[in-house]
Amino acid sequence: MKLTRRNAMIMGAGAFVAVGLPLRASATLADDAIAAFTGGAEMGDAGITLTAPEIAENGNTVPVEVSAPGASEILVLATGNPIPAVATFKFGPLAASQDASTRIRLAGTQEVVAIAKMADGSFAKASSTVKVTIGGCGG
Repeated sequence: MKLTRRNAMIMGAGAFVAVGLPLRASATLADDAIAAFTGGAEMGDAGITLTAPEIAENGNTVPVEVSAPGASEILVLATGNPIPAVATFKFGPLAASQDASTRIRLAGTQEVVAIAKMADGSFAKASSTVKVTIGGCGG
């Protein structure tokens, strides 16, 4: 096959589309996970605190802390990962505090979202963008 300018343009456009499709698919997966967790309910922005670094040098181990006093369950998502749901923390009635910390793996620069289901059935959401210099999910 002779590489012409037209063929190069077609291959470039195809590569652009191929790169963009997984990003849209993972955003849809994150939206689906949020809808499944909340049942489509409205989310407030008060009552939950998400602490994540602004810049992570290595996407393999990114420390994340989440706190939501009065929560019965907390969902943590990484919207740019191939599988967005990272962790779900459940708290019983005898839990001393409703906070958790863990290290997560991030494929690249993306938004980390935490959603808390409060004891009264309401939901609260917090998010933070983490810039990753070295991807952790094969990046």
